Amino acid sequence: MNIPVTSLGLLPPEMEQLKRARLQEVFGFDRFRPGQQDVVDSVLAGVPTLAVMPTGAGKSLCYQLPALVLGGLSIVVSPLIALMDDQVNALKLQGVAAEAIHSGKSREENVAIWRRVAAGEVRLLYLAPERLLTERMLAALSRLSLGLVAVDEAHCISQWGHSFRGEYLGLGKLREIFPGIPLVALTATADKATRDDIVERLFGGTARVFVSGFDRPNIFIGVEAKKDPARQIEGFVRARAGVSGIVYRISRKKVEETAERLSTAGIRALPYHAGLTPEVRAANQEVFLAEDGIVMVATVAFGMGIDKSDVRYVLHADAPGTLEAYYQEIGRAGRDGAPAEAQLLYSASDIATRRRFLDEEPSPPERKMVEARRLDAMVGFCEAVTCRRAVLLGYFGERAKACGTCDVCRDPPQVVDASRDAQLVLRLVRATGERYGAAYIASVVTGQRTDQIAARGHDRLADFGTGADKPATEWRALLRQLVATGALHADPERFGALTLTEAGVSVLGGTRAVTLRAPTRRKRERFARESGPELAPAEAALLGKLKALRRELAAERNVPAYVVFADRTLEEMAVEHPRTRSELAGIKGVGAAKLEAFGTAFLKILKEFS
Repeated sequence: MNIPVTSLGLLPPEMEQLKRARLQEVFGFDRFRPGQQDVVDSVLAGVPTLAVMPTGAGKSLCYQLPALVLGGLSIVVSPLIALMDDQVNALKLQGVAAEAIHSGKSREENVAIWRRVAAGEVRLLYLAPERLLTERMLAALSRLSLGLVAVDEAHCISQWGHSFRGEYLGLGKLREIFPGIPLVALTATADKATRDDIVERLFGGTARVFVSGFDRPNIFIGVEAKKDPARQIEGFVRARAGVSGIVYRISRKKVEETAERLSTAGIRALPYHAGLTPEVRAANQEVFLAEDGIVMVATVAFGMGIDKSDVRYVLHADAPGTLEAYYQEIGRAGRDGAPAEAQLLYSASDIATRRRFLDEEPSPPERKMVEARRLDAMVGFCEAVTCRRAVLLGYFGERAKACGTCDVCRDPPQVVDASRDAQLVLRLVRATGERYGAAYIASVVTGQRTDQIAARGHDRLADFGTGADKPATEWRALLRQLVATGALHADPERFGALTLTEAGVSVLGGTRAVTLRAPTRRKRERFARESGPELAPAEAALLGKLKALRRELAAERNVPAYVVFADRTLEEMAVEHPRTRSELAGIKGVGAAKLEAFGTAFLKILKEFS
């Protein structure tokens, strides 16, 4: 059950005043980003809260700020060590006493941190769910004064979430162990089924749910047929030389091959996957975060919590398995609000690989069914003949008009009325008993006299071979698109057996037309890209000096560059050119602690450029 907004009420004046002060002094902002204030106020009011906000919308502040206002110790549940460490480093540079206890630290380090926690010297403590839920940790925390408990990447708690993690399941007992302590969950990707499941499992069925808009209008969305992926990847990356980007591959082997090819071609590309040692992964990630123009070639092991604002593109060289995963991964581009690109190379073999992965998963049938539907939605997005952004947002329940910044809008595909062909294959699906997959139906419609077809008598059907004028590949593509448009359902429990839906029956009866993409070799218009705001030559030169100083300061502290200052903060410095500490304090992202730590160094460069 969702708690209505009207039940939240107003915060006490002293809490409202403290909230505004902490926002300015610690985080360096004089106002909230869209969607943040409602979530913060809900948490401060003690209302169980779930926030679904797009990547780059500032989810972290929605629990970090309340933690500082409420006082005491706040617990943050996080699934990844790298994510915890980045958050802790960023908070420390903002003057916040934050720590993380995890397996990446020595026992001595963890013991020392716990002593500081027990002494009341730590405001935010990051823990993995499995460590938090030990009896010893829960007992120790129950003796302390807690401010709030935040569950980051909350989709991991849902069996319908795209990256379900079993260790998250026990988090539901936190509301019983810590009654009266504000509980907030946050995620960037959760459809309605996932949101409902989170509310039930974590909050016992009652919570205030905030869903911010999913649209990232600055990201151009494109899909093209995968023909020669190695050549396509190299061409795409080479055309965007000098900017940071991410290339996702489906396997470790493909990551290594792609990174090596790009490096051989003179492109600075680094690999990242779970098979590399933690030291190599950490080193490659640090280079990517600290330097410009690096291409990270990675599996999905890379990216969660990566806060690099100037990633200009994300290239999926293999289709993801779900639109949730796709949305989360493209969200790593353009976090600074400047134009960015999301390009996807798509082929039927990618989908076949994903289906094989799904079949081999040791998951219960009901989860496989949900994942199969999600894969169908991914296929529908890839083969869309209408605005891709509208298809993507529609999946998350958000209506959108044609965007003008996707490949379909910029270069509309040729479409054909495929109703007669659709009726033919739908008749064959029904005539064969709705028991077979797309490959088998394609064989029947093209008249292939295999032993299986003959043994089942399907070579004697009236429509057998009536589609022999087209290759089987075209019929399989038509069947995929019928699945994507909802006229057919591929049953994962029966190895992809096709069954007619209500929409399919309408197509078969002639009351619903089928318009599908026609084969085309037209090239889409290139999206006008920018690497950031338009700066005058002097401002661009100053920005370069500021970034160089940031790299030095970050290297001295062994933290990612963005932890010192975000790109947008440096860009504002270059444009506004502050010359005094008070003027520098007025730049967004310059809080009191960072002003104290870095103000002198940055003002020196700013004054030199006067």
